[in-house]
Amino acid sequence: MRIRRSIARAGWALSGWKHVSQPLPDDSIRILIGAPHTSNWDFIFMLGILWDLELSAKYLGKHTLFKRPFGPLMRALGGIPVDRRNPAGIVDDVVARVKQGESFSLVVTPEGTRAKGEYWKSGFLRIAVEAGLPITLGFVDRTTKTSGLGLTFVPTGDVRTDMDTVRAFYADKSGYHPNKRTEPRLREEDR
Repeated sequence: MRIRRSIARAGWALSGWKHVSQPLPDDSIRILIGAPHTSNWDFIFMLGILWDLELSAKYLGKHTLFKRPFGPLMRALGGIPVDRRNPAGIVDDVVARVKQGESFSLVVTPEGTRAKGEYWKSGFLRIAVEAGLPITLGFVDRTTKTSGLGLTFVPTGDVRTDMDTVRAFYADKSGYHPNKRTEPRLREEDR
């Protein structure tokens, strides 16, 4: 872990960006949100955050990232492939892993894509509520050239209330490519 931390700190020093995470509660299991997700650089920023804080985590990634030649590397970095054509089982799978005692934090990019969209995917919130996990909001903000982990909260199960908390946190975060930012909103809120 010390090697990873040294790599992360060198990366932060060379990048011109700052890592500005808030102290985390002692919970070792959590959902870590990575947003706004507007660039492939977001993955590097999240690795830098995790390695600098000496946190281990798994992440959800589109299944095509796990094909050759990068598949073994993506798995070694904690990746769990998600087939976006059939994502329904991933929430149940992750909740089952937690309930069986598997201990890990899970990084999720609820925008689901780097392109601008209309809604976030709701899986992160469903996993957190069903497994009783806190959510920590991670960010990339080009306007301040900062990245880190911010607010940690326990979701109430009320979708609008929980998303109001998320929206308030991300209101001033722009992402690496601000024009590709998807506003934190779930399809379920419009029903």
